[in-house]
Amino acid sequence: MKYAQLVMGPAGSGKSTYCSVMYNHCLSTGRMLRMVNLDPACEVFNYPAVVDVRELISVNDVQEDEELILGPNGALVFCMEYLVQNLDWLHDALDEGEDDYFVIDCPGQIELYSHLPVMRQIVDALKSWDFNVCSVFLIDTNFVLEAEKFISGALTALSAMVAIETPAINVLTKMDLLSERNKQLVDEFLETDTRSIIDQDETIWNTKHRKLTRTIAQVLEDYSIVKFVPLNCEEEESIDQLLLTIDTTIQYGEDLEVKDNFPDELDPDQMDHV
Repeated sequence: MKYAQLVMGPAGSGKSTYCSVMYNHCLSTGRMLRMVNLDPACEVFNYPAVVDVRELISVNDVQEDEELILGPNGALVFCMEYLVQNLDWLHDALDEGEDDYFVIDCPGQIELYSHLPVMRQIVDALKSWDFNVCSVFLIDTNFVLEAEKFISGALTALSAMVAIETPAINVLTKMDLLSERNKQLVDEFLETDTRSIIDQDETIWNTKHRKLTRTIAQVLEDYSIVKFVPLNCEEEESIDQLLLTIDTTIQYGEDLEVKDNFPDELDPDQMDHV
């Protein structure tokens, strides 16, 4: 098998930073990651990409085409649809080998994950190429510090999970940028029953739409549909814990552990001890 993290999330959620942090963390531990930029609108990233979709098509190329006359959002969708029409290019560019592990930096246009089929088609192609795929959906922690925004973030993540249909890890990014008070608030949100979060804030919206909000929170809580993992990029332990969670989800390293524990040939005298 081959393995892939599909790094998704709204614009500004920290996808490229996440990819850079993961690459540098694994580099320092002697682990090899193959990085992929799948964002045709990306201007700069701080990791060495083995595949860059801009070599096939970029948003700038599309916007400069006088016949198409597309804005930034339309140009991004056009690029991704063009990529789907040329998946052979992506397969050749990946040039994957057995046990290769890819981290794929995806665009930040939320409709690509919510109702357009583009990302689902890319995931289906990766699966057909024998990839175990995990969706890593990032949300900026600053946008979930209020109860209603926390529920909204959970629903955004849920929408992507339903559309993509892969094992998913939802990550709260930029924890390192929060004050100690806000870090404590996030910890309380993560540890508390989702329904009880609604009762913490007495706002005009909460008062008027409390029944609707509580019903949504009830569904999220009863079915344990969406859970978040906080990520502090300044703490190696936080990065390690998240990477372990993702690796477990896509079953990375299980064969390697077996090979390490059991040699190819055993002495007959050792068989009783296995």
